[in-house]
Amino acid sequence: MALKVAGVEPRMHEFCRGWVLGFLGFIKPAKFSQAGIGHVGGYLQKLAGEGKEIWQVRQAEESLRVFYREVEPAVWAKDWPVDLMRNLEFGAKGSLGGAESVTGFPASEAAQTQAGKAVSRFQASTRSLDGGDAAPVPRPPTALGATSFEGRTDTGDLPEKYRNFYDLVEETLRVERYAYRTEQTYLEWVKRFLIFAVPRTRRELKWDDAKQYLNYLTVVRRVSGGTQNQALSALQFLYGKVLRRPAGGKRELRRAPQTQRVPTVLTREEVGRLLELMDGQGKLMAELMYGSGLRVMECVRLRVKDLDFGNGYIVVRGGKGDKDRRTPLPRKLVKSLEAQLERVKDRWERDRKMGVEGVFMPEALSVKYVNAGKEWAWFWLFPSEGLSIDPWTKVERRHHVDANGVQKLVKRCALRAGLTKPVTPHTLRHSFATHLLESGADIRTVQELLGHSDVSTTMIYTHVLGRPGIVAVSPLDQ
Repeated sequence: MALKVAGVEPRMHEFCRGWVLGFLGFIKPAKFSQAGIGHVGGYLQKLAGEGKEIWQVRQAEESLRVFYREVEPAVWAKDWPVDLMRNLEFGAKGSLGGAESVTGFPASEAAQTQAGKAVSRFQASTRSLDGGDAAPVPRPPTALGATSFEGRTDTGDLPEKYRNFYDLVEETLRVERYAYRTEQTYLEWVKRFLIFAVPRTRRELKWDDAKQYLNYLTVVRRVSGGTQNQALSALQFLYGKVLRRPAGGKRELRRAPQTQRVPTVLTREEVGRLLELMDGQGKLMAELMYGSGLRVMECVRLRVKDLDFGNGYIVVRGGKGDKDRRTPLPRKLVKSLEAQLERVKDRWERDRKMGVEGVFMPEALSVKYVNAGKEWAWFWLFPSEGLSIDPWTKVERRHHVDANGVQKLVKRCALRAGLTKPVTPHTLRHSFATHLLESGADIRTVQELLGHSDVSTTMIYTHVLGRPGIVAVSPLDQ
């Protein structure tokens, strides 16, 4: 899609993807997110030195520019140098026949004027410090892990012979009333496990297979402790609830230690810069997430009845853990919300005139209140442009907007604002909590506004408070 938007002809897409894959292999063991413009230059110089034609090197550069600007946005890619190709020294097989470089000078002269600067710049990009060699890669792969799992994978399509069993797992999750997001996560882990274990029948599935898969995730996939624990929970459900077998003894269920991460928080000035680059419905959603501490799914699922202008709060229905809570409605957003309601009401009225089915109703409310889905109060605050098929009733109705839209918007605007922090919609919620505590709000109040069950979860935001409770002062500041 990014290549199409950039105007690249479809017949060239496969070649562009090939250049990106070649670059990812070139920078190993580093990840694509750790690369910089120096690595790009080094890769282009490698292609030029191997005798690639100038148009091929230029195509590779354009492919990487699209990748780092549109697919996996990087801050440094915003200022992509226009003269990157001018610093390259082409080999004898280049399109200029070795007589000239891309600069137009004779090769020997270009080597003295341009290539020297390019080589020094590219060599510097492989250094961890000025004048120091690159640090070794931490925790290299183990010899045993590389051989014991050779040829095994957990990716790909689920074989058709497992489809009935997969459907049984889904049905059991639904009967046990797991949250929909948890259901999706567990099903993904079950699918991966079946692809990895390749059992002939369900009777062949032993807990040793699960232990082997968890070892594979740790040694080969190198997943985080939290991801490994998530996979373990999914396998425990599979064995305990679906297969009705013991999911190992207590000693075999050792979970990876929990890692405490400090949340990414924007300053008030950074939040302002981010919001200034937005407009329309996307900006209103971002302002609600920051101004009311909403999760992205809580924001897109808001209904008209959830806004209480008189009392000045928003009612969050069915939040994380299926809990309701109230959170402040920013006075600054009253006019914007009223304008949004006017636009949305026009769409609701058109739907009623066209005979469109009412909106989706939670649980069995559509049975208890038959016409509630067509009432204005239940309509979405952020409805989608088009209609979609309800998987339960198979009828066409209007759903709320997809959360992916606002996630991509926040990421793009953060890049344009020059923010080097990893910014997502949840970052706005982190910033909401932090700025409340900075303003003197009580920790218990913030806990209730965020909907945390345990105050210890909220305590993580006290990391920003330069007040009693954080008494240590850096010796550099003394």
